[in-house]
Amino acid sequence: MNIGDREIAYDYLILATGSRHSYFGHDEWEKLAPGLKSLEDAIEIRRRPAARIRVREKIADESAKKAAMTFVVIGAVRQEWKWAGAIAEIARYTLDKDFKHIDPSSARVVLVEGDKRVLSSFPEDLSVKAMEQLKELGIEVHTGIHAKDLTEEGLKVGDEFIRCRLKVWAAGKHGTFVGKTTGAPVDRVGRVIVNDDLTIPGHPKCRVIGDLANFSHRDGKPLPGVSPVAMQQGRHAAAKHPRDEWTSGSRSAFVTGQGQHGHDRPHRAVADLHLVTSAGCPPGWRGFSFTSFSWSASATASRS
Repeated sequence: MNIGDREIAYDYLILATGSRHSYFGHDEWEKLAPGLKSLEDAIEIRRRPAARIRVREKIADESAKKAAMTFVVIGAVRQEWKWAGAIAEIARYTLDKDFKHIDPSSARVVLVEGDKRVLSSFPEDLSVKAMEQLKELGIEVHTGIHAKDLTEEGLKVGDEFIRCRLKVWAAGKHGTFVGKTTGAPVDRVGRVIVNDDLTIPGHPKCRVIGDLANFSHRDGKPLPGVSPVAMQQGRHAAAKHPRDEWTSGSRSAFVTGQGQHGHDRPHRAVADLHLVTSAGCPPGWRGFSFTSFSWSASATASRS
């Protein structure tokens, strides 16, 4: 393995470099619309709504005030839809008593999704429920349309140019560049297509896991890039196999899709557990806890 100008020998190698945001050929948009793939990203996104509202309190121009109170989330696939709910909650509830001259509850939160529905990886009925929950929060949802022409001043959604100072990117991701350096086949988003034991063709001592791996489930569909899948793959890759098992007859990885859930506030969530689907998660945290428990039980069963 080459790292810069150094060549490092290895007995066994596990690649877990993850993924990064995909701006579909517009890498210059990353500074304008950050995504969430690290703790630093999360802190920055959490900081920005409050910072923009503070700026608005000092602005005299009404048009500039409106732009400072407009927040746009681009993308609503799987977990990312909750960011719109989180921003709405920060603006309308967390900060509602922190300012004298403005009303944070007047913030405009816009969610833009290029697919025909939000949470397109979920069953359609849960997607509809998710849309209803977003609208209950006062979030303006645009589906079947793509954001374009991102600038410091705002972005274009369809025929409308929305002036806004805060944009959050959740529209796509791709595997890190490391995947393409392995020489193994990769899919259209740069994930390495792995064997059923997580190794790659021609490299029996190398395993690829997490967001960098395209691992097909029993129905032939790649499992989603979520933490339960990555944790199971990590346990398999790090297991103490007999030394020769890495080079011949390595056992298949038993990795299951344990369902998926998304929540925009503690009392609003949707969950697809394959056998059971749920929306709303009443009352409060108990529904959310049930989802988490179901995942934990499935993960435990997969190890036995």
